Amino acid sequence: MNINKYPEVKPGRKPLKRIYLAIMLWTVGKAIPVAAKVDPEIKKEFEKLPKNFTLRLMVQPERAFPLFFYTKMLPGFVVKNGMLPYGLQMILHIDAQGKVHYQGADPRGKKFDLSMAFKNLEAAMMIFSFRESTPTGYAHDRFVVEGYLPCATTFMRVLDIVQVYLLPKIIAKRAVKRYPKWFEMPPWRKHINRIIIYLRAFTF
Repeated sequence: MNINKYPEVKPGRKPLKRIYLAIMLWTVGKAIPVAAKVDPEIKKEFEKLPKNFTLRLMVQPERAFPLFFYTKMLPGFVVKNGMLPYGLQMILHIDAQGKVHYQGADPRGKKFDLSMAFKNLEAAMMIFSFRESTPTGYAHDRFVVEGYLPCATTFMRVLDIVQVYLLPKIIAKRAVKRYPKWFEMPPWRKHINRIIIYLRAFTF
């Protein structure tokens, strides 16, 4: 059999989906540390995690989705502080004082205590286009977890709460397993927290 008749089929790069997912991961990553300061439920969840703990949410395979080309042209502090979306990873670190920091999308030189990875680009799109909730995606085997499973469930609860803040209710109901009862707080408080998260997370 002449194998040259059957060349390797390479998948398309799907740049629009990559850009969309990079923006979504960046948005959530920037919002989580601020939400941990203004929302007591999120703060309580993070207190369950160890100090000096690093976690990431990413899309596999890692080698297929390198950092965006312009990362090399950005000043070091921009990349270090995750000021712009530039890759298909979201890295968070809990320091010795229990504060949560967003560390961008560059995994180089970092050791992860918990890694949650979507198996492919389409699996990530199912979750971040809100066609499936995160628990449903896990039940459908769309992502894998490396690390202590209770830490992963803690982070998933945080992710649900943050999505409720970031998204309109009609979309948030599709993004989370169930719209939380605790969120039936006074509308003024909910909207003030939401405004604080947006302003503090996305202003440099």
